[in-house]
Amino acid sequence: MKFSALLNLFIFATTFAGAQSAQTVPFSSDRWEFSGEHTLEEYKGQSSVKLNNGRAYLPDVSLENGIIEYDVAFTSDRGFVGAMLRIQDQKNYEEYYMRAHQSGNPDAMQYTPVYNGNAGWQLYYGEGYGIPHRYRFQEWMHVKLVIADRQMEVYVDNMNVPVLHAFELKREPATGFVGIYTFIKDAYFANFTYQSVENPTMKSAPKSFPAAEEGTVTQWEVSNAFSSKQLEDQTELSKEFRNGLNWQTLESESSGTVNLSQVSAVAEETNTIIAKFAVDSDQKQIKPLHIGYSDAVTVFVNGRAIYGGQRNFRSRDYRYLGTIGYFDTIYLPLNKGDNEIWFAVTERMGGWGVRARFATSENISLAQ
Repeated sequence: MKFSALLNLFIFATTFAGAQSAQTVPFSSDRWEFSGEHTLEEYKGQSSVKLNNGRAYLPDVSLENGIIEYDVAFTSDRGFVGAMLRIQDQKNYEEYYMRAHQSGNPDAMQYTPVYNGNAGWQLYYGEGYGIPHRYRFQEWMHVKLVIADRQMEVYVDNMNVPVLHAFELKREPATGFVGIYTFIKDAYFANFTYQSVENPTMKSAPKSFPAAEEGTVTQWEVSNAFSSKQLEDQTELSKEFRNGLNWQTLESESSGTVNLSQVSAVAEETNTIIAKFAVDSDQKQIKPLHIGYSDAVTVFVNGRAIYGGQRNFRSRDYRYLGTIGYFDTIYLPLNKGDNEIWFAVTERMGGWGVRARFATSENISLAQ
C-alpha cells in the first residue's frame, strides 16, 4: 500500500511538472532581482513596478518554449521597453522591445538576439524582426509572447491576431530565465505571468528567409577581438599583426550576414574583429564585390588596404540608423591564384556584422 501511494504521488508530480500552469509573479515577490531604479506603485488601478532605465529578472525560472504575458504602460518619450527570454546570463538572451518614440513607424517594435551584451538591431530589421504598431500612451497595454523553438509571436491587446511573427529566432533554442527592462526611459509593468509549454500553439504559418544568393560568402574565418587603435592609419598588414591573431570559422546567416558579437563583448580594447575569406582567381582581374558592414570597416586585399567606410548610428544625419545591407560595392584587385580578403570590422553600438556577395562568381572560386 505504501509503495502504491508513493508511485501514485510520483506519477502526479511528474505529470504536473510536464504540464506547468501559468504562474503569476507579483513584483512585490522576493523572486524578482532588480537592477537600476525601480519602485512599487499603484498605476491606473494596477499594482505595478516602475522601472527607470532598469531591469527585473526571475532567475529561478527555466523556460525554453512557452508563454510570457504582462501589462505595460509608458509615455511617448524616446526609449525602449521590453522583455528578455531564454536568458543564459545577463549578456546572452533573446529580446523583444517596443520603441515608444517610433509609434506607427516600421520599427515601432523589434526582435533581436543579444550576444555578449550587444543587441543586433542594425543587423535585423524589416520582415520577421520589426513591424509598425501604434501605441496607446499612458494606458495599460497587454502583451503576450508565444515562444516555440525558432519562432516567436507577439500579441498586443488583441490576443487573437499576432502583430509580429519573428519566424527565425537567431540564438540556439535553450532553457533560460526571463525578465523585463527599460532603456533611456521609464515604464510601468503589471500582471506578469509565464508558462512553460513544450509545444505552444502558433497561429502564424511557418516561414523562413530565402537562401543566400549565388556568390554570397557563406563561410568566414574570424579573429579574436582587439582594439581598433592597432590598425589606425595602417595601409598594410604586418606579419607580426597577422601572426598574433587567433581564428575560428563562422557560417553566415541566410541574409549573408555574420554576427560578430558572437565572438566578443564590445569594449575599447575589444571593438574590432577581422573577418576574412579566400578567393582563387583563374586570372589577374578586377572583381566587383557587394558589401555590408556595421559599424566601420577597412578592407584589405592580400595585405593592402583598398577601402575604408563608416556606417555608425547617426553618423550621416540625425535619422541615420546605420543598418546593414548591400549598400556598397568595392572592386577587388585579384591576382591569379590565391587571394586573401580581410575585413577589419569595428563596432560602436547596435550590431556588429559583415556580409559580402560577388556580383558574379565567374572566373573565381571561394574557399568555402
